[in-house]
Amino acid sequence: MDPNSENNNIKYNVKSKKILAVVLGLAALAFVIFASFGIGFELGKKKGNNYESVQIPLKKVEVVNEISDKNTLDFSLFWKSWDELKNNYVDADKLDATQMLYGSIKGMLKSTGDPYNAFFSPEENKKFNEEITGSFEGIGAEIGMKNNVLTIIAPLKESPAEKAGIRAGDKILKINDESSEDMTVEEAVGKIRGPKNSEVKLTIFRNGDPETKEIIVKREIINVKSAMLEFKGNEGDIAYVELSRFGNDTNRDFGAIAREITSKKIKGIILDLRDNPGGYLDASINVASRMIPKGKIVVIEEDSKGNKTNSYAGGGDLLSEYFTVVLINEGSASASEILAGALRENRENVTIVGKKSFGKGSVQKFIDLEKGTAMKVTVAKWLTPKGNQINDEGIHPDMDIDLSEDDFNNNRDPQLDKAIEIINNIVK
Repeated sequence: MDPNSENNNIKYNVKSKKILAVVLGLAALAFVIFASFGIGFELGKKKGNNYESVQIPLKKVEVVNEISDKNTLDFSLFWKSWDELKNNYVDADKLDATQMLYGSIKGMLKSTGDPYNAFFSPEENKKFNEEITGSFEGIGAEIGMKNNVLTIIAPLKESPAEKAGIRAGDKILKINDESSEDMTVEEAVGKIRGPKNSEVKLTIFRNGDPETKEIIVKREIINVKSAMLEFKGNEGDIAYVELSRFGNDTNRDFGAIAREITSKKIKGIILDLRDNPGGYLDASINVASRMIPKGKIVVIEEDSKGNKTNSYAGGGDLLSEYFTVVLINEGSASASEILAGALRENRENVTIVGKKSFGKGSVQKFIDLEKGTAMKVTVAKWLTPKGNQINDEGIHPDMDIDLSEDDFNNNRDPQLDKAIEIINNIVK
């Protein structure tokens, strides 16, 4: 998130928490529990301002269990299992107690059945933050869980994944011949990410295809610009804005784009949110604030008790007067869906074109923990300004337009063509 955003619509503490609206691209409670039982080992080693995992041989760890409160969950089974493994496992000398701790926390979060709850080791935390800022090494694809199957939410524009033929909606069945059936999203990302010039083999299934296919992707350094502007139409009088993600730089980049648009005489705006997997909530609110009047509801957050909190457009509207076509597809998720829903329900001069969006409307809170670790946990659900569910439901287009495999392979874009046609027909 950008602490210097012009419209600070949500509370944010860089050191303690971040609110995410992400598909992808995790336990303070756990550390409290472990600390209360007196685990006698160091979890990490600090190097400057960074942390990294340190191997601690299990045999050297002494665990002290002191349960005094009868209402406290009895962890003796856990400690009994820990001791039995320590004392009986044939390769106990090779075990790393730190990784066992991390694995225990990951198992706890996985047991919730929510694919978006996850724990990050220091290394995973570093990679996660690199990805959300738009620079990392990998294939350039956002991955999520759809009906308990690892699924490509969206390949990033011009990424190795897109160039190799990966499409939004592809189901990942294997990674380097290893079944993905029991993998979490984070585990899969860890296996797919890797150094520049290395390769990863994905076995995918695409709806409509008779069989699976294997795709080998060469990893590269991924640098993703969050917002780009072109002018389309025969007269160059249609502003085409492509938002690829909602990151730290989105407010700055989109603000510059909005000002450039207002400096020209244009018919309308095409806002392309296709294959945008989401990102920071405040970035989507800041974009919405430049496209809908101040004080309008952008999104509603509903917690587990049914309490609702509204987030409002914070001002800076420059673009609401322009007729706007929003492009979405199966890879438009989370913050993209929030923005599309806000535009549709707050303005009459908006049309949505494409395919139904991903349907990721849950709120994850990102929590920085000790020793460079972190977790994200689902704390609420998003609703559109009129109270419609986003989670699983997605955003349905006003005009359902396909973009086929043949279109994609031959650089045709009927969805974009329809958007241009709509603006030309409505605005003379």
